[in-house]
Formats: sequence, structure tokens, C-alpha cells
Amino acid sequence: MDYLFDPPAVVSLPIAARGGRFPVHRVYCVGRNYEDHAKEMGFTGREPPFFFLKPADALLVVPEGETGRMAYPTLTRDLHHEIELVVAIGKGGDSIRPEHAMEHVWGYAVGLDMTRRDLQSDMKKQGRPWCIGKAFEQSAPVGPVTPIAEAQDVLSAEIALSVNGADRQRSTTAKLIWSVAETIAHLSNAWTLQPGDLIFTGTPEGVGAVSRGDTLVGRVAGLPSLRVQIV
Repeated sequence: MDYLFDPPAVVSLPIAARGGRFPVHRVYCVGRNYEDHAKEMGFTGREPPFFFLKPADALLVVPEGETGRMAYPTLTRDLHHEIELVVAIGKGGDSIRPEHAMEHVWGYAVGLDMTRRDLQSDMKKQGRPWCIGKAFEQSAPVGPVTPIAEAQDVLSAEIALSVNGADRQRSTTAKLIWSVAETIAHLSNAWTLQPGDLIFTGTPEGVGAVSRGDTLVGRVAGLPSLRVQIV
């Protein structure tokens, strides 16, 4: 094929413990999917799930045992962390029923939904899309994918984030308002899911600002941890 310029490389994640790569198609994110986080953002209850996307090249891929380096983004003075369980889809489909949804999961990873909170808040006030607050370069640090058969019970696992060794976020994935299966079902009614899709499933309470020089360590019990330094 005679391309005008070289096409970008395929974005992919390392597969924990076994080698190989998981190619990424799309990155979906679920908003306000833990009750206590919804409350701290000014909302309550089990409202219908809503979604936003990040481009695949917004991922900052961090191999196991390494520290990713995230550049503090432009235009913001209020960069926030949001620790999340990430679901890796291995089998596509649409209109998936919740009772069949887990058949589409290939594995899990630990991710961060980094947010330019001031820009997001300003867009919300104006009733405008807030992609500028969510979908910037390196806004989605993520660790290796662990195959579902090798993961521990991540659907009722501790999820936590520390900044410079101090706890910021700590909860359990059992507190997801919309379960992984329900989330997949809802998503597949709006988009046709494809192998390689990632779903960031939402963050618990305790989100907050970070600065240059801070080191973030995100954990979901049973998965490789994610370590990122803001530079």
C-alpha cells in the first residue's frame, strides 16, 4: 500500500507473565460508577451508566515492574488521578445480554483515568463536550493485561491508589454500581464491541490533584500494580 506517510504503530499492552501483546482497538470509560465517588462529584444513586472515549494513543503503557513517566499536561493547573479496573475485550459483539457478557472478557489490567479537572468542570458549566479534560496525550496510563483464567477474583478485589506512599483511594471492585457484565451489555447496545477494546470501569472515592514529581502507585488485588511518575 502506498501511504502518503507512515501509518502509526498499533497500540498494544504487554500480557502479564506469558509474553505477547494485546492490540488495542478502542478505549471506553464509564463515568461515576462507584456510589461514594458519585457523591463526592455531587451526584447520588444508581443513575443510568454513561460513557466517554479516549483515543488508543492516549494510553501510557507501563510494563510490569517499571515506572511510567507522564508529562504534566498543558492548559491545566488541576490534574486529577482516578484509579480503575480495566477490562480487556477478546470477543466482539453487539446487543450482548448480561448473562453472556463475561464470555467476551479476555483479561484485566490496572489503569488510571487522568483528568484535567479544571477544564472538564469549565466545559460542564458551559454545557459543552469535555473531551479536552479527558482525552489528552498520556491521559490513560495502564499496566499489563492478565488473562481472565490467571487473574484472581478481581470482581471483588481491593482497588487502591497511593501518591508518594500516602493512601488516596481505597475501595473494592464489588462496589461498582454497574457490574462488569452490566457495563458490557450497556456498551454493546450503543457500539459494536471489538476484540482489543478496553473498558475503564470507573473510579472509587478519593480523587484528587497531583503535581510534578509525584509518584502514583495503583493496585487491584490479583493484578500487576501500576506505577507512574508525573514529570
